[in-house]
Amino acid sequence: METARLEALLERLQTTKSIDELQVWAHELRDFFGVTHVFYHTASLKSEQVGAFTYSLEWARHYIDKDYRSIDPVVLGAQRRFHPMDWKTLDWSSPAARAMMREAMAHGLGNQGWSVPIWGPHGEFALFCLNHTTDDASWETFTRKNGKDILVVSHLMHEQAMRIINKEMDEPTAELSPRERETLTQLSLGQSRAEVADALQISENTLRAYIDSARHKLGALNVTHAVALALARGIIVPTGALPKY
Repeated sequence: METARLEALLERLQTTKSIDELQVWAHELRDFFGVTHVFYHTASLKSEQVGAFTYSLEWARHYIDKDYRSIDPVVLGAQRRFHPMDWKTLDWSSPAARAMMREAMAHGLGNQGWSVPIWGPHGEFALFCLNHTTDDASWETFTRKNGKDILVVSHLMHEQAMRIINKEMDEPTAELSPRERETLTQLSLGQSRAEVADALQISENTLRAYIDSARHKLGALNVTHAVALALARGIIVPTGALPKY
């Protein structure tokens, strides 16, 4: 069952055509692994900083404003390694690093982490991380069980990001992704968000990310408006009454 879910998830990865869509997909990846956060970012690629993550924009802005990249043991450690690393093995001895971690946890990040450094043929560097709140023993069990899948997923996500950044994909349009169409189709049946999330086997937080992305593409004011526009434009097939939100 988990193998089939992962294969379906990776198939949906191939349908992403922009970094924004990749970010939405990251939420579903977080649900699959059952962790607190997933994040991917490039550190040196065409002078661009590109990321897809599930933590708050507030924390992302704070991290950049404080230039935490220059002291972050996760980034500094990854720049010297080629293999996956558990955050517990990194050097957190400096007061600045410990203070940064306390702030990260105050913004909703977990105490555990697992990172995969990704190096390109011309010195490109990217980093994929899973972050979670749990004890050491549980985290060791999780990483031992999922280590191979995490490694595969990290490189496939990086490859898709490269295709998007290098414009090897079709130009993104207002067309909804398959997952966004599924979401609006389920909502058009009048189901609650909880029911739709359960049917799609995703969390309500991830469902919200797909709804917000669909609304943005359609120029909709709210969920009901998004469903109405999708029906009117033939993007989804009429299946029932519009939901009331």
